[in-house]
Amino acid sequence: MNQKSLAASQSRAFAGAAFMVLGGVAFSLLNVVTQWLTMKLAFPPASAAFWQYGFAFLFSLPFLRKVGLSAMRTDYPWRHVVRVVFAALGVEAWVSGLATVPIWQAIALVMTSPFFIILGARLFLGERVGPARWMATGVGFAGAMIILQPWSDSFSWSALLPVLSALLWGASSLITKNLTGIEKPETITVWLLVLLTPINGGLALAAGFAVPTDATLALFLLAGLLTVVAQYLLTLAYASADAAYVQPFDDLKLPLNVLAGWLFFGYAPAGYLWLGAALILSASLFIMRNEMRRERQAA
Repeated sequence: MNQKSLAASQSRAFAGAAFMVLGGVAFSLLNVVTQWLTMKLAFPPASAAFWQYGFAFLFSLPFLRKVGLSAMRTDYPWRHVVRVVFAALGVEAWVSGLATVPIWQAIALVMTSPFFIILGARLFLGERVGPARWMATGVGFAGAMIILQPWSDSFSWSALLPVLSALLWGASSLITKNLTGIEKPETITVWLLVLLTPINGGLALAAGFAVPTDATLALFLLAGLLTVVAQYLLTLAYASADAAYVQPFDDLKLPLNVLAGWLFFGYAPAGYLWLGAALILSASLFIMRNEMRRERQAA
């Protein structure tokens, strides 16, 4: 490798890491805005999810105009519908969780999503799950139990909402994984953008629709913008460098959200968070490294 190609590789690596970290910062700010709206201002979570992603949809219209609704042509419409329904329900569970659960706890628990994907891949896609994957999954869930502490008197069932969102997003990711082999990325993206807002709207109507005004309206505009910016930064990160390289930088979202929760809400995470989070993070990194090794052996 000559100096020029080495410099280009290092530049892409730096850009990928930087975009992933900036995406984590955007998501942390988004979580602060969402929790402020639902917990501090008591805005109904279902309506909050609708307005956040409704404004994100409006900010995404330039992309839709460029790609065109013709990208929705597919032979698998119901797979797309079910995938987006799971994603929308995951959003509802996440926003409802932020209305009652501190940011640091919610973000640590939602990091269990990869383990649900592993279980789902075994049950529904027939993928082989070896001892290493099962061990990592068990360690990850042990970390979640340490954070949840369901045996303590302070345990609340609402603390399970981030875990429910991880389960639902994991189900949506499994269907996405299935579709990536038979659909174009534009088709997968456009179906999500077009369906997510009306599904969230139906859920908001069922729960009692609320309309934002004044300060809440401004915050929802900010939340919609942050949603688009965060997703775009993640896309840039994966486009700049290999997914296996940039993924560990995504795990910085935990300390970033802990910091955000402390700065804006005064949350001081208990010591058991770090033990549980360390188990979840270690298990996730182990799975990633194990998959990289398997891919190299198969190549």
